[in-house]
Amino acid sequence: MSAENKWKPEGEEEEEEDDEVDDTAYKSAKDAVLFAIDISPSMLTPPPRADSKKADTDSPASAALKCAYTLMQQRIISNPNDMMGILLYGTEQSKFRDEDSSHSGRAYPHCYLLADLDIPAAEDVKALKTLVEDEEEFNELLQPSAETISMANVLFCANQIFTTKASNFASRRLFVVTDNDNPHEANKAFRSAAAVRAKDLYDLGVIIELFPISKPGAGFDRSKFYDDIIYNASPTDPEAPAPISGAAKPSSTGDGITLLNSLLSSINSKAVAKRALFSNLPLELGPGFKISVKGYIIFKRQEPKRSCYVWLSGEKVQIATGTSTQHADDSARVVEKGEIRKAYKFGGEQITFSPDEIASLRHFGDPGIRIIGFKPMSMLPIFANLRPSTFIYPSEEDYVGSTRVFAALHRKLLKDQKMGLVWFIARKNAAPVIAALVPGDEKLSDEGDQLIPAGLWLIPLPYADDIRQNPETTLIRAPEELIDMTRIIIQRLQLPNAEFKPEKYPNPALQWHYRILQALALEEDLPEKPEDKTLPRYRQIDKRVGEYVKDWGRELEAQSQAYLEENRSTTALAKRPASSAKDGGEPSKRAKTTNDSGVIRDEEMKGYFEKNTIGKLTVPLLRGWMQEKGLSTAGKKSDFVERVEGWFEKKKKKKK
Repeated sequence: MSAENKWKPEGEEEEEEDDEVDDTAYKSAKDAVLFAIDISPSMLTPPPRADSKKADTDSPASAALKCAYTLMQQRIISNPNDMMGILLYGTEQSKFRDEDSSHSGRAYPHCYLLADLDIPAAEDVKALKTLVEDEEEFNELLQPSAETISMANVLFCANQIFTTKASNFASRRLFVVTDNDNPHEANKAFRSAAAVRAKDLYDLGVIIELFPISKPGAGFDRSKFYDDIIYNASPTDPEAPAPISGAAKPSSTGDGITLLNSLLSSINSKAVAKRALFSNLPLELGPGFKISVKGYIIFKRQEPKRSCYVWLSGEKVQIATGTSTQHADDSARVVEKGEIRKAYKFGGEQITFSPDEIASLRHFGDPGIRIIGFKPMSMLPIFANLRPSTFIYPSEEDYVGSTRVFAALHRKLLKDQKMGLVWFIARKNAAPVIAALVPGDEKLSDEGDQLIPAGLWLIPLPYADDIRQNPETTLIRAPEELIDMTRIIIQRLQLPNAEFKPEKYPNPALQWHYRILQALALEEDLPEKPEDKTLPRYRQIDKRVGEYVKDWGRELEAQSQAYLEENRSTTALAKRPASSAKDGGEPSKRAKTTNDSGVIRDEEMKGYFEKNTIGKLTVPLLRGWMQEKGLSTAGKKSDFVERVEGWFEKKKKKKK
């Protein structure tokens, strides 16, 4: 990759007008996930029965299969190019591939490939759903083996699956679900063989993700076995932050949070592969003092996949791809790309630019982040965040020692509650951004899972051109009694721990869209209405603050009436035009500010200019006056104000 393109996402073509980071490649990289589910007597043991409606009835193995089924449902629509597979190990039966069934049992004993690694089709989802819901078929297939299972053999089987089915995928991950924290307690040879096979997977570019399940009355100790085979760093991105999940805990009584929900939460947090948005971007702390960092999207608005046109007249349905050409108006001939120049309208004329001129106009330096100063965190206003922030993390590839310097900067900013102000160019041809470099501490869930890693955040700040004038409003301050009553209501309606947790509120429009598609694809009954967890819980609200809200309403009405009585005379006078006191004449009339055509008069506009208050005029008034003077009316209100002021400035110079 050339030096000028080293900060571009891989496989992306050059774009002339890419003024911000394009995350297309970030989102579209293919991902392959293989579930490896342990089938042992303890994994097949359901929790004790309970009378609670929230009773947990799923065995760990059943919960893991339901979790894989749920993830497959999600990905078949949201990520149609991703692969998924399910490998059961520890089963009495052995099966690798249908075509190799004659000797697959000898090659990988007690490994059952339930679903080969492939892009899931609707039939695969139906088959997995049948297995999950049919207890007889479930019990027949999931018979645990009495023999010891070699984890080295399981990992070698996974290696073979990834090599043959997803050899060129950017992201390949093995999800291991088990409750056995030491499968080879008394066999060092098996432990060593498993570590070798795990290293082979790591060298192949496969990340092993462990989803441990704690047994009732006992925890899950990673250090006994899995610390030797789980590499926390990604082989393709060693510096990426790698959170470690806590063990899912089945309820000893069947009450409370189910094992399925616990597993789903843990797996969903890692369902999206980590990929750098930009790689090895220099972060300049001072002249000649640079480290390298990578940028990641942690928060990204999710939208339904774009629809496409399909051709139904062939043997199978094919996606139709469109092409576009440009034609000359006079001759209808095809216009080649080299014949076209970019143009901008300025002063009523078209100003054209060559590609080289456009490139030079857009070039503000090489991509990078340069610290230009530090400020207290209290100076960062809440409205300053224009676009989604970017999480940055150190990289050792270009500058050795970047991690130490980055960690020292992060700790210092956190300790002193400071932020950095930086000049940020994300990639070639990108517009420069002034951003705040904000330190962020690690955030963990109640179960100890990492929700947000520790690091630095780049928050784009607005320029002067991005800030609009506040509307002119007359504020009426509420009485202290009303404020006190409002404070009580707000305090009683606070969220648990006074914290908003977005993972509890799926986007109802997005989920409804996917639910309809899923029902049509799997030939299920269409749902009657969407599940919307954002709807207010009116009964709970009424129970908590119902009487307080009624009292507040009565107080508001009383205060409103008192205010109107107090200001009635003033309001009436303000609405009536003042009468002339001289000679008992007629009420004085206000001078007209516009002429007969509705355009503001020059004298009035000059007065606004001298008082520097042209910005208070409305856009229609400014546009009408500018059209009368032959000025361009293209652009925003700020452009109008600048042109009007320029017109008066020129007039003043001519008089001199």
